[in-house]
Amino acid sequence: MALILREMSTRYGRTPGGYAWGILEPLAAILVLSLGFSLIIRTPALGSSFLLFYATGYLPFDMYQNLSNMVARAISFSKPLLQYPAVTWVDAVLARFLLNSLTSILVSAILLTGILTVTETQTALSLPPIVTAMALAMILGLGVGVLNCVLIGLFPLWELTWSIITRPLFIASGIFFLYDTMPPLAQEILWYNPLVHITGLMRTGFYPTYTAAYVNEFYVLGISLVLLAMGLILMGRYHRDILNR
Repeated sequence: MALILREMSTRYGRTPGGYAWGILEPLAAILVLSLGFSLIIRTPALGSSFLLFYATGYLPFDMYQNLSNMVARAISFSKPLLQYPAVTWVDAVLARFLLNSLTSILVSAILLTGILTVTETQTALSLPPIVTAMALAMILGLGVGVLNCVLIGLFPLWELTWSIITRPLFIASGIFFLYDTMPPLAQEILWYNPLVHITGLMRTGFYPTYTAAYVNEFYVLGISLVLLAMGLILMGRYHRDILNR
């Protein structure tokens, strides 16, 4: 709890508006996407609301990205405190994971509620796939973040390398399109991206007529748990080396 409060004060307490930026940033991204694509095409791939379509794709992706990035920097952020025996690397990772997970959930709930109210779409919400999609985004972000936390600690150049490698994910994660509308070759490649499954599952909770038969929750969960296990094993082995660097 002390690390969470420290994280809140340093990340949100020193910026004008504090937590307001946590809402305004994804809202601005959704508005830009909606406005830009509404000038090119008449209707989104699902439904009639550009705001809702891009929000259901962007918000779970944003949750994953924020969690993975924040958890990956947990050790470097709390390194001075980790010199005390009472504070462990597990505390630092869990503090960042819990705070950013709760923040992303709250921001997503506020934005989606606002969009549904403003657009007046007659959407029949189904909570199970929405909750499952957000949970999978959280677990995937934790797994990637913990593994990257070790790799960045051992090889500082990995942070830049990972940033370059994953830049296409924003385009290839189903935010702008539906997996079902892609050519067969593209589908074969994109299926292995766990985020495509998460965005597809998220949209099934807002669009009753959309089935997303390609979604495999166990695949996403398996990838996430394997990455998390690898990260925990390596962190347990090398965390002292990372702290002593």
